[in-house]
Amino acid sequence: MNGTTMRMNRLFSGKNAVIVAIDHGEFDGPIEGMVDLPKVAESIYSGVSGILVSPGMLRHCNKALDFKGAPMSVVRCNWSSVYAFQWNYNDANTVQAYSIADAVAQGADIALVSLTLKTGLEQRDAANVELFCRMANEAHHLGIPVIGEVFPTHCNQITREEMHHQIKNGCRIIAELGADLVKTFHTHNFTEVSEGCPVPILCLGAEKMSTQLQALELAEKIVADGGKGVVYGRNAIQVPDPVSFQKALCEVVQEGVPATEAAAKYALQD
Repeated sequence: MNGTTMRMNRLFSGKNAVIVAIDHGEFDGPIEGMVDLPKVAESIYSGVSGILVSPGMLRHCNKALDFKGAPMSVVRCNWSSVYAFQWNYNDANTVQAYSIADAVAQGADIALVSLTLKTGLEQRDAANVELFCRMANEAHHLGIPVIGEVFPTHCNQITREEMHHQIKNGCRIIAELGADLVKTFHTHNFTEVSEGCPVPILCLGAEKMSTQLQALELAEKIVADGGKGVVYGRNAIQVPDPVSFQKALCEVVQEGVPATEAAAKYALQD
């Protein structure tokens, strides 16, 4: 057993994983529900598996992560223009934002490194692969697990079949390049994605949903289709009572409680 395996075991602890993402400011600036980020971090339900933050905010959000039994700290270590929706960027030019060693020195338990392919330029795809592999190798040298994020360009414009095709292939490719687990979208035929990927897949919540029940139902579907957990941001934070929702989410994802039952138990009304 090495450090990577030990930290992976801690993340899952025999159950599916629930990670709350609050790294949006790295691309969007302050958004609703995440203006005072240290305060938001401290209010996250301590029973979640991890909290995803940007490298520069880890030291500011340490009170949510520095106690016995606290969620694991997941740090996004590269920066890609594919997430810069406010500027209508989509080419996925990607750079290293933080070295893995520096993230570990700040207290990171897990590194998130994104990889976008099929950008329309061979040279850019190759550069993105080179960056991902270099950062993944550094993380493994330090005993740190790598969440590889698969995020297609123009994700809001391509057909659902093209989205599925890119997610299915992207998850396999990023696993073959060294990811220990994957963060990506749920697709309409997600069992095909999970069956073709040898490492656990966590699905993101994507855009804010109309109701909290819908968000829980998506989580329920993700697990039923072979996903090993979720990474929820807006859907876990931009709600009237984030802690209640996060408790319900943990019960759905980790305990197999039906979404409707969890929503009723915690009176999640929109």
